[in-house]
Amino acid sequence: MVGASLAVALKDSGLKLALIEGRAPASLPRDESWDARIYAINPANARFLDQSGVWRDLDQGRIAPVHEMHIWGDDAAARLDFTAYQAGVAELAFIAESRLIQDGLWQALQEQSNVEIFCPAACTALEVGDDAAILTLRDGRMLRSKLVVGADGRESWVRANAGIEAKPRAYGQEGVVANFTTERPHRNCAYQWFREDGILAYLPLPDNKISIVWSADEPLAQELLALPGDEFCRRVQEAGKNTLGELQLITSPAAFSLRLLNLEHLVKPRVALIGDAAHNVHPLSGQGVNLGFKDAWQLAQVLLQREAQRDCGDYSLLRRYERARKEDILAMQLVTDGLHKLFNNPDPLLRTLRNTGLNLTNHLDGLKNRLMRHAIVELG
Repeated sequence: MVGASLAVALKDSGLKLALIEGRAPASLPRDESWDARIYAINPANARFLDQSGVWRDLDQGRIAPVHEMHIWGDDAAARLDFTAYQAGVAELAFIAESRLIQDGLWQALQEQSNVEIFCPAACTALEVGDDAAILTLRDGRMLRSKLVVGADGRESWVRANAGIEAKPRAYGQEGVVANFTTERPHRNCAYQWFREDGILAYLPLPDNKISIVWSADEPLAQELLALPGDEFCRRVQEAGKNTLGELQLITSPAAFSLRLLNLEHLVKPRVALIGDAAHNVHPLSGQGVNLGFKDAWQLAQVLLQREAQRDCGDYSLLRRYERARKEDILAMQLVTDGLHKLFNNPDPLLRTLRNTGLNLTNHLDGLKNRLMRHAIVELG
């Protein structure tokens, strides 16, 4: 999604683009099925996608706005509440399916005159020279380009072949995801529980449906995945304090491993990284894909605002992008990693401090508003 969003954002750039994709996104189903991979898109990134002409064309009946968020510590009395009203915005986020956004971006690319799509295709070699980078595709074709952007995920081939060192740190956890129908209406509220066995989030979908992300230690995650459907529903329902009543499973649970990745450099001459190729964060804040879209927006701005004849792969130009993104990425990683360490520690004193901190923050409107503004901040 992140790479496609960059290509769409550059439709009026005067640049000639090539998009190399392993496979086209699956067509949206005609039935009532739901994608298990769900994202919380902040308002700034919804505007970014709308400026590119994508967001407005998505099926809004499959997108749920978040008006409130309620967070509990591992002490039932500790909580933190956020509302869109307090933040002075219409919504805190939008919950949307991965395949819905992918399809919208793919459809926009089909109509874009300055992009050539190579799909299905894969790269086998990258050679970076002073004047250009040359990509060799599996079928033998060679593409000569001023700039190669790696938006190819956490195991990025571009990153590895460009010689950008990556040392990810595994959390020893997996994010278990699934979708449910709920007995009681969620009223466009998101919920999150910091538990002794991990972090559980309920994210609202349209009607009485939710998506969950349970960041659990690997043994528990594997245990949850092995449960029969009814038992899995019961466990998720109990872990969520029966907040929305009885749950009925509508997509089979799946899981993905969690890790932290902080790169020293996001760019090299003629190479730039965006999205999961550039950084990984713990999903407890739901900001991973938002960081990626902000990468795409920032790189697009640098390329759109370059001097008329400026080489788009010039290292000093790419460094503008890197400098603009490093602080935001690091800040989000410090917050999410710090919260993970804080709540994944059995020390009784830390338990008291973290839960007291939640309650104290809940009564400091100024601090809460700053936290909300950071999460939904305007681009630029």
